[in-house]
Amino acid sequence: MNTIAGTIDRPLTLDPKKQAPMKPSTTEPTGSAIPDFTTAGASDLRQNRTREMQLQPEALARAHMHERLHQAEQERRAVSLAAARRMQRRAERASMRARRALAIAVMQ
Repeated sequence: MNTIAGTIDRPLTLDPKKQAPMKPSTTEPTGSAIPDFTTAGASDLRQNRTREMQLQPEALARAHMHERLHQAEQERRAVSLAAARRMQRRAERASMRARRALAIAVMQ
């Protein structure tokens, strides 16, 4: 049977507990690496990170939808403002026509 060893990028298993431990390098001087940290509570941290990572797409989608709703509201306001300005100009033109008609009627 042909067994292929995993690489750092593609380990045989994704579970860190089942992966082979790293062997010390012969090319590095002793004591050059940082000391190992304790793994007390590492599984809890890993579980929390996994949960947070699973919830990230939801949070991203929620933020995206919030931004889209905000943009839609701004567009509605812009359209409403443009329509109000059009109606105001129309009313001003009608008022000017009425004044002119009144002035012409008074002059005759």
